[in-house]
Amino acid sequence: MIPGARARGFAKSGILWALLLVFTRVSALASDMTSTLLIGGSKIDVTIESGEMKVSQAELMQWVKSAAEAVASYYGRYPVPHVRIHIIPVDGSGIRHGQTFGYEGGLIKIRVGAQTPAAELANDWMLTHEMVHLSFPSMSDEHHWIEEGIAVYVEPIARIQAKQMNAEQMWVDLVRDMPKGQPQTGDKGLDHTHTWGRTYWGGALFCFVADVEIRKQTHNKKGLQDALRGILDAGGGITHDWELSEALRIGDRAAGTTVLSDLYAKWKDQAVEVDLTSMWKALGIAAEGKRIRVAEDAPLSAVRRGITAPSPSKESSSPAIMPSAVFAGRAVAGSRRAL
Repeated sequence: MIPGARARGFAKSGILWALLLVFTRVSALASDMTSTLLIGGSKIDVTIESGEMKVSQAELMQWVKSAAEAVASYYGRYPVPHVRIHIIPVDGSGIRHGQTFGYEGGLIKIRVGAQTPAAELANDWMLTHEMVHLSFPSMSDEHHWIEEGIAVYVEPIARIQAKQMNAEQMWVDLVRDMPKGQPQTGDKGLDHTHTWGRTYWGGALFCFVADVEIRKQTHNKKGLQDALRGILDAGGGITHDWELSEALRIGDRAAGTTVLSDLYAKWKDQAVEVDLTSMWKALGIAAEGKRIRVAEDAPLSAVRRGITAPSPSKESSSPAIMPSAVFAGRAVAGSRRAL
């Protein structure tokens, strides 16, 4: 949640999706519109609140579908059985202020500027970020960094695995942004330093270091993705309140290491600065302006590739990421602008 701010085909899914595409633009709607998307066994109810928008209902649903498929790709399934998504039109352009809640199975509220073009929806990372929040248990306030850190780190990897983004762009972004998570003067550890940089990028830095270390210890057979899948499979979704130490212990068990627990013990109460320069070099990443150059003979080049490589679903042929059906265009009486 960033204030202000990544098969077994159903035979009729293509026809149903085509039917959705013929709906006209969502302009001057007299009432809210609700559509339902099925991803594997999960139901996503999407309410588009009344108001004029440049994009169509079909384009908004495609945006939701893409984000859901990315998250399902990363976790092997969609994180919750049922989630409600409220798209709230606002003035201007751009996707803004997503919020994710755990009550009633899951609720995401996200604001979309009325003048936002379809191309901006196609390149959006924020809805994927919000959906990742569904996959991890709710934490107490001092552990907010792990919730945000996972969402920041997993979002681009999920989009890469769903073939919605290329790996080079992710590494360019991480080289540029990961230093924002380093401790500054007066830092007292992740559990006690609640600045924006440490909450979002400090949490992402924790995830990045953990991912690399898990892969080093398991000879690249497992990574953070296995740990996070293990937590979700143990019932650790957003609708449950867990202690962080218990979640990390379960993640460690799934990955076959103690990396998460060990790293947390070191980082929770003290400032730990990461030698990012050495990590980039070991992974074979060299920044060249707004691009990167990769060295395939670097010591951890296989780890770099493994971080973004698709991980097989527990189900055959990746059915979890295929939409079963779309039901579109149900009018809902009354406005929900008060949400």
